[in-house]
Amino acid sequence: GYPVTVFDRNPVPGGMLTLGIPSFRLEKDVLNAEIDILREMGVEFQCGVEVGRDITIEQLRAQGYKGFYVAIGAQKSAKLRIPGEELDGVYGGVDFLRAVNLGHETHIGKRCAVIGGGNVAMDVCRSAVRLGADETYVLYRRSEAELPADPEEVKEAMEEGVQFRFLTAPVEILGENGKVKEIKLQVMELGEPDESGRRRPVPVPGKFEMLPVTCVIG
Repeated sequence: GYPVTVFDRNPVPGGMLTLGIPSFRLEKDVLNAEIDILREMGVEFQCGVEVGRDITIEQLRAQGYKGFYVAIGAQKSAKLRIPGEELDGVYGGVDFLRAVNLGHETHIGKRCAVIGGGNVAMDVCRSAVRLGADETYVLYRRSEAELPADPEEVKEAMEEGVQFRFLTAPVEILGENGKVKEIKLQVMELGEPDESGRRRPVPVPGKFEMLPVTCVIG
């Protein structure tokens, strides 16, 4: 066989397994042991190298590499697209999990709002609990029956004290002195099923709620 080199822009190998999944779901010593097996098999890991910025495919070809596999993943958080998302205390879900897994300090405070109902949202809200949030809310625009997250993940989040606010959609994050202070929520109701087969969330005209928070993660 040929020598294999993995170029990773992150400071540690493993991609989303390392940086996107909390330790309480995937033990990092188990993952690192698997990576060590790959090293013993001859795989070289070069971290902190971004292909296309630090080095190009053409340069790698010139160095003798014959084949290339590009596995960039989905490592970028989606924007909330609501006013106030530039405030201090607003994080993207994937960015938040990456920071936690790298051991970076996160200033989430004591009241954390997590937007969404998928498995990433479950990882985020359960991580917030472990970081010391007294009140952690999951804000989901549909009802509990439409939650896309794994039911076991939802159950465990609820057992850990996460509060679920269904039929609410964020419309604005309000701040004070540049920091998150509260989030404005549009109250929703369920309409007819959409193309996914789930009932479509429809805004209730003129009905809003305000939720005081110190952090918003979407």
